[in-house]
Amino acid sequence: MGARVSDLLAGLAPSATLAVDAKAKALKAAGEPVIGYGAGEPDFPTPQHIVDAAIAACSVPSNHKYSPTAGLQDLREAIAFKTKRDTGLEISPNQVLVTNGGKHAVATTFMTLLDPGDECLIPAPYWTTYPEAVYLAGATPVPVMTSEANGFRVTVEELEKARTPKTKMLVFVSPSNPTGAVSTPEDVIAIGRWAAEHNIWVMCDEIYEHLVYGDAKNVSMPVVAPELGDRWVVVNGVAKTYAMTGWRIGWMIGTPDVMNAAINYQSQTTSNISNISQRAAVAALTGDLSAVFEMRTAFDRRRQNMVKMLNDIDGVSCATPEGAFYCYPNVTGLLGRSINGKVANSSSELAAHLLDDVKVAVVPGEAFGTPGFFRLSYALGDDDLAEGLERFKAWATQG
Repeated sequence: MGARVSDLLAGLAPSATLAVDAKAKALKAAGEPVIGYGAGEPDFPTPQHIVDAAIAACSVPSNHKYSPTAGLQDLREAIAFKTKRDTGLEISPNQVLVTNGGKHAVATTFMTLLDPGDECLIPAPYWTTYPEAVYLAGATPVPVMTSEANGFRVTVEELEKARTPKTKMLVFVSPSNPTGAVSTPEDVIAIGRWAAEHNIWVMCDEIYEHLVYGDAKNVSMPVVAPELGDRWVVVNGVAKTYAMTGWRIGWMIGTPDVMNAAINYQSQTTSNISNISQRAAVAALTGDLSAVFEMRTAFDRRRQNMVKMLNDIDGVSCATPEGAFYCYPNVTGLLGRSINGKVANSSSELAAHLLDDVKVAVVPGEAFGTPGFFRLSYALGDDDLAEGLERFKAWATQG
């Protein structure tokens, strides 16, 4: 008798970030004083004008019915408008596919462009979903190690070292999850030209585009590296920018032939995305960005506080992230050390001890392809942020 589940899904790793978040929430529900840094999710409510648009949409009968697979025309037009406004990339609404969140756009991109035998370069540390979604498309994910000394910004030299005749695509994400790294405009141009030279497709994940701090500047590769021609796909969504993670609205943008294939695929898998969420997304993308800037100001403050507090912990060192809402500290100084009577030999073990001993939940670097690190989100309230890091510091000093 054969296995009860397919070999494909038996070989799929679960989402480590969702697993940590679920465990933290379960402990909290059981009355434990858990502070979770695991979820990549703003702690703010969705701005009220967006919620109001959704409430109004519930009473419109057309929203109760099926709608076009590719998305409501109003939303596709709003995405085209927002894309030009925010990055300078000019597209037609017909080049947009509305997806069930940004993760769905990522997976659909790989299904659309990758074949078995193809290789996809993924700079590490990487978001946990990228390699697994490449695997589901039948292709081979190829991690490209970046340098902590260079702020985890991938370089042309690192990419070229990993390139083979089978390289079909590069995943490019800036600002980065999990490190908060933001590639300079000069590096984005150089990487785009390198990809063009070798006929490599680039998937540009721009989900954190508005969350950049200090002097860092975010640019869109298809805009600054026109040499790419039409060998690019941009994925994005409303989740991080507008505190709309639960609304599940993302999108994929590409050239007409690619998008026709992607839309056809979605027509046979999910059909249209929730019309109510789409109407809310129209309000988000056509409204002003004042709420976005307010959230970014709060994230910036928390970013600076978290970096300072992490660097105050003996055995921990943390570079200052320039984007997104994560810190990615090096915790190798805590490995092999007796803490509260336990010795951890990996960042995964260390994270488990931290949760068990003082109820602080973080995601270990193993999940992102780089053991020896933790990812901590600073998208949580200021008081919880400080309390959890104080627990971490006190715990790290226990023999």
